[in-house]
Amino acid sequence: MRSSPLYLQKLGKCIDHKISVISRGRKGRERQRSKMMMKGEFWSNLGSTMAAIMFAYAMFRQYLPPQLQDYMFRYGKKLSNLFYPYIHVTFDEYTGERMKKSEAFSAIQNYLSDKSSANAKRLKADVVKDSQSLVLSMDYNEEITDEFDGVKLWWSANRSTPKTQQFSFYPAADEKRYYVLKFHKRDREFVTGTYLKHVMKQGKAIAADNRQRKLYSNGGGQGSYGPRNGTTWTHVAFEHPATFDTLAMDEKKKNVIKKDLLKFSKGKDYYAKIGKAWKRGYLLYGPPGTGKSTMVAAMANFLNYDVYDLELTTVKNNVELRRLLIETSNKSIIVIEDIDCSLDLTGQREGKKKKKKDDKSEEGSDPISSMSQNEEKKESEVTLSGLLNFIDGIWSACGGERIIVFTTNHVEKLDPALIRRGRMDKHIEMSYCRFEAFKVLAKNYLDIDSHPLFGEIERLLEETDMTPADVAENLMLKSDDDEEDEACLKCLIEALEAGKEEARKKAEEEEKPKEESEQEQPVEEVVTEDVKSAKEVKENGVIH
Repeated sequence: MRSSPLYLQKLGKCIDHKISVISRGRKGRERQRSKMMMKGEFWSNLGSTMAAIMFAYAMFRQYLPPQLQDYMFRYGKKLSNLFYPYIHVTFDEYTGERMKKSEAFSAIQNYLSDKSSANAKRLKADVVKDSQSLVLSMDYNEEITDEFDGVKLWWSANRSTPKTQQFSFYPAADEKRYYVLKFHKRDREFVTGTYLKHVMKQGKAIAADNRQRKLYSNGGGQGSYGPRNGTTWTHVAFEHPATFDTLAMDEKKKNVIKKDLLKFSKGKDYYAKIGKAWKRGYLLYGPPGTGKSTMVAAMANFLNYDVYDLELTTVKNNVELRRLLIETSNKSIIVIEDIDCSLDLTGQREGKKKKKKDDKSEEGSDPISSMSQNEEKKESEVTLSGLLNFIDGIWSACGGERIIVFTTNHVEKLDPALIRRGRMDKHIEMSYCRFEAFKVLAKNYLDIDSHPLFGEIERLLEETDMTPADVAENLMLKSDDDEEDEACLKCLIEALEAGKEEARKKAEEEEKPKEESEQEQPVEEVVTEDVKSAKEVKENGVIH
């Protein structure tokens, strides 16, 4: 019985504890319901506020005069800048109304490629240096942090594509790419004076280390749906193996060309001294298969220059031609192959224009013909004067260290104004294969410097015109057998003899019409004299 009060006391404490637990649970649930109600009220108030702001903004744009709107935006931005401590600098990809690619943009792109590989979460990859390494760069709308001499900076990559209002089968306008640099306003002098110089220097050094020569082409055309990054050139890696050592040409002639190229590449001060743009023109002419395109590749490999393959038929007009020139880089070779076939640039262009005009007047109202003419006109309106300005006009001085190369199979068809000295400074004839060129091909294909059959081949090459391409085809090994070398040389001798015989027959066929015309000429003279005598007798009134 003594323990009953203690028992009741413990029981009371237990009941009080349970009551307090229940009470706290109720209070917790009430607080939770209260928080949920407060959140609901917050989102409801936020929605109402946003709706009110949107309504006020719509009224503001609709009823306030534009001058007042500009005034409020301008001074509102100034007011916000008083409390915003950061400065933004934009680096666009193109400068001068999108005429020329910015060197600063390229340097920043190279500089950030090293930084972004360690910090950025979204990256773009590209292959360089013979596909042995990858260069990473940050993707669009990505931001990374850079720190230099204790100063913290932020870089972001962005792009914007203009919205078109009408449907078109052609690609939209070129997108705009740019980088934005953000830093605190207290570091303005340091960034503009030291940091940006460091970025430019490092970016150019990285570009030199990762440089891979490229082959550019403008052949996309207006209807192309390829990548559109604001440039009219597309490119692939230039991997042509041709060199002057493997070029089938007389050694003395090759040395003259190499010496001229080296003199040009080191002549920056000289060209500035004489007041000429730092460029040089080469005209390569000769029959098909004589190595004109191979010569261009050898020149590019010798100087370590990029190659721009310019297709004139896809250029719409002179303005686009000028833009293509401006977008070419320094240390480059601009090639127009088969220029006699590209456009109407021959010396007979005036006669052709007159003929086209007469044909147009004869066709009259033919709708199909007019459509074809309009389409032809739409394809290319490049003129000879536009091409001449492209070569050595005022715009040709935009940039430097450029070589312009024309190739043609028929140099006599080209307008003299196009190939005169000063435009095409050096004319190089790519002739048929002779013995000196053959020895280079024999070394390249058969790895031999001499052979008993070389004497016979030398005699035949002096008597027969065969292109280096045809000679190389006969020297192509079919197996690794040592006796295959002699078989290839014999095959070449047979081809040379066959070519010699074919040339002889062709010459005889050409001589036959000449001999027949010479035999018919005296008979025609006698007939003409008889007719003339009869006419004189008739006029004198005496008939026998």
